[in-house]
Amino acid sequence: MLVLAQTQGASANPKYAAMVIDAKTGRVLFARNADAPRYPASLTKMMTLYMVFEALANGHISKSSRITISRNAAAEQPSKLGLEPGSTITVENAILALVTKSANDVATAVGEFLGGSESGFARAMTQKAHALGMRSTTFRNAHGLPNSAQRTTARDMATLGLALREHFPQYYGYFSTRSFSYAGRNYGNHNRLLGRVRGMDGIKTGYTRASGFNLVSSVESDGRSIVAVVMGGRTAASRNEHMAEIISAYMPRASRRGGGGVVVARNAIAPTRPAVASAGAIILPSVNPPTPDARPVHSIARDESTQTTTEVEVAYAPAPQPFPAARHSTAAQEAEEIAQGDIDMVETSSIPDGWVVQVASLTSEAEARAFLENTSSRAGGILSGAVPFTQQFTKDGTLYWRARYGGFSSKNAAWDACGRLKGRDIACYATEQ
Repeated sequence: MLVLAQTQGASANPKYAAMVIDAKTGRVLFARNADAPRYPASLTKMMTLYMVFEALANGHISKSSRITISRNAAAEQPSKLGLEPGSTITVENAILALVTKSANDVATAVGEFLGGSESGFARAMTQKAHALGMRSTTFRNAHGLPNSAQRTTARDMATLGLALREHFPQYYGYFSTRSFSYAGRNYGNHNRLLGRVRGMDGIKTGYTRASGFNLVSSVESDGRSIVAVVMGGRTAASRNEHMAEIISAYMPRASRRGGGGVVVARNAIAPTRPAVASAGAIILPSVNPPTPDARPVHSIARDESTQTTTEVEVAYAPAPQPFPAARHSTAAQEAEEIAQGDIDMVETSSIPDGWVVQVASLTSEAEARAFLENTSSRAGGILSGAVPFTQQFTKDGTLYWRARYGGFSSKNAAWDACGRLKGRDIACYATEQ
């Protein structure tokens, strides 16, 4: 009965997927839509960091190595540090920027530094993922901003979370960093469950409009250890609440035994020493296919007898709903939720030309993006073909952010959309860019 209730709840949210793995044994404790394709969003940076850690462990780079920010990297959409083209950042600061701020400009710079190019690094990331057993994952960039071909699954993200813990214990502690100071600014970790859930030591949040709110968590307490994945949350708050619920439900069912061997085998990976490109980038080696004795979680977690046992255990364990019922939230609350995620509400890097509809002018970009999200929800199909974007301007020395929609074919189309919005008590006006 409880299993049925959970399945019905999950079907109401087509983006939802979740998995809980016993980190000591590789046993699946909970799974829902674990093999359904999903967009990783900034969970992508877990693999970017895996590649950095491997290069550090192999001695190919050091924490003090400097990464140059290209024009391509500097132009990435937020979340980012806002580094200028030609500036540099150390490898260690890059790690901290990825873990806390989830900086897209830094992720691209890391990819170019290690892979010679963003596309080359993405290919190496995909090869590495497959060698780890993440057969359903394809990467097209180092940051996770929207790309329809960049796909993964909850199972593959659980595998990657386990691999980071097992393969790089000397670097894994970076994931528990609560804040990071750089160039006079302080950046808090987007994972607000750190310090709130007992034993949580990472790992990563992610969000785009296509993916919903994602989170991979690692928890170790009372001799037990799990990695949990939640994907497709409607808000950061509901995602966090659901993650806390499944940790509470399944942590007691994890084993205190085991842990003598690895769950995600490293002997499937045999990197060679990389060559140095003329631009100073490190060209990552090709990855050998898994050896016959490799035991990736991918195959362990698919065992049908394990899945049958899991269903029985779910029936006796507390039954967290896939996501709590949607609750009305204010623009300020939504802005706070956006501040907790890695946002890409604007699906294009350019600001639309032509006629646009403005719905608000606010004093922070986070509030403007939250207002757009709320407006899109209230507008129903009125804005289904429109592109939300923010645009900054200064008035009387104060910086403001316009919340606007573009993509209208004509003045009449923009005026018509605004008129229909006003019919739903949404203030707006149409203007030409």
